[in-house]
Amino acid sequence: MTRTGDSRARVRRIVAIVLLSVGTLLTALGVLLVVAAVTEDAAIEEYTGRANAEVVSVAFNRTLVRFQTPDGAEHVPAAGVLYPEALAEGQVVRIEYDLRNPDLVRVAGRGASLTVLPVVSSLLLVWAVIAGAVWWLRRQGPLHLRPLRPRRLKV
Repeated sequence: MTRTGDSRARVRRIVAIVLLSVGTLLTALGVLLVVAAVTEDAAIEEYTGRANAEVVSVAFNRTLVRFQTPDGAEHVPAAGVLYPEALAEGQVVRIEYDLRNPDLVRVAGRGASLTVLPVVSSLLLVWAVIAGAVWWLRRQGPLHLRPLRPRRLKV
């Protein structure tokens, strides 16, 4: 193999390793997202408070609601409400919140199961793209995904 062929093979190896690393990182983040949703739901279900809340603001990254707890305190959780699909500004919705932490709020009747389908479908798409790219790289020649450093000879 020529010097150019060696460098091309090395670049293909590096690209394959980067793609697989990105896929692994995104998979870990997806799993953490589902675990976080389950954990937050468990906290709400352990000490559940219920109230009616007015939707104050709807944005891409969060939906804010305003509600009162039985002690008369008004809350507008800065992180927004969990599972805000199909909410509109000015709408009044039933919510459930953690009595110990009223800033942890979800729309009543919705739960962590709503995060599973989007996460799984996104990860399937990510891995389909990565698999296609790695397959294309392998068509150019073997990848030899072992360490990129030369091996030391045993003496």
